[in-house]
Amino acid sequence: MATRTICRVFKRRFASAAEALRLSPAEIRSERNAIFSREQARQRAVYPRIEKIEVSMEGPGLDGTLLIMNRGMSTPLSCARHLTEYHVTNSALALVDGEPWPLHQPLTRSCSLTLLTFKDADPTIVNQAYWRSCAALLGQVLETAFKDDYTVELLSTPEVPVISGAFCCDVVLDPQLDSWTPSEESLRSLSKGALQLIHQDLAWEPLEVTPPVALEVFSHSRCKKEEVEQKASQSPNGTVMLYRCGDHVLLSGGPLVARTGLCLQYEVTALHSLGPGPWGPRRRAQGLSLPLQLQAHHTVWKKLRHRAQKLVDVPAPEEATPPPPPDSPQPPTGQ
Repeated sequence: MATRTICRVFKRRFASAAEALRLSPAEIRSERNAIFSREQARQRAVYPRIEKIEVSMEGPGLDGTLLIMNRGMSTPLSCARHLTEYHVTNSALALVDGEPWPLHQPLTRSCSLTLLTFKDADPTIVNQAYWRSCAALLGQVLETAFKDDYTVELLSTPEVPVISGAFCCDVVLDPQLDSWTPSEESLRSLSKGALQLIHQDLAWEPLEVTPPVALEVFSHSRCKKEEVEQKASQSPNGTVMLYRCGDHVLLSGGPLVARTGLCLQYEVTALHSLGPGPWGPRRRAQGLSLPLQLQAHHTVWKKLRHRAQKLVDVPAPEEATPPPPPDSPQPPTGQ
């Protein structure tokens, strides 16, 4: 309840600020970066003295390996650098005491650590983080693909499983683009923008923040303020997770992989119209990608691409199946 009240207060404050200052997309990105860097520096200053923690490594060939690291400074990637080049280049995500943990997020306690790759026996967690990361990359491309005269509002990114065939990014484009239908050349241009970011091998830097900080970051976004409130209410700590990739700051509902360079094949396959929404006509951008450790023959890629062009149906929250009424008979649970 307190989180919701705080969010309302800051929404009112920053809504008026957004109306007063009409910044260009480039200026907004610069402002978000400054707020992110300021909060990142503040959090790092919480640990002024070096305190040691014990990190017990788990995984093939690592059981029994104990690393002495620095609390609030060392990350899972720091730990990987004490192992082998394979662990540095192939690790995409980590498990800290069994919980998913971004590779660039500092460790705050003694813990067990498992480094995850795309070739693990069960890559479910890292695959989902990869799909989420590819959608984040698509949003970054869309936000910078148009001239500064056009605005692009990134909506809440649909959380879709890898088996859906495509990752998604929902957007509202500038009203001047309402009649625009992307051509194949337009989609290739978007794909080229993504591949340029992949070639730069940019890190996805995580930063866990309170709702007021997140609202300040997205003070110029109409729709992100509601998403901040929603994600904060769903978080056990009442916080939200931000990521920065280059000069792009985003809000994520789950962990992302370590860096853009883990992507290999990447293609923007479609931009579907979804109809009217509270912020304007909604569109769903979709794409297909495979990570660096996995490659597909061009004939297989062609089939996957064809599938990724079809609209991915994401049920709205109100369309979710409601729980059975209390008096309805429950299914058997087995013997």
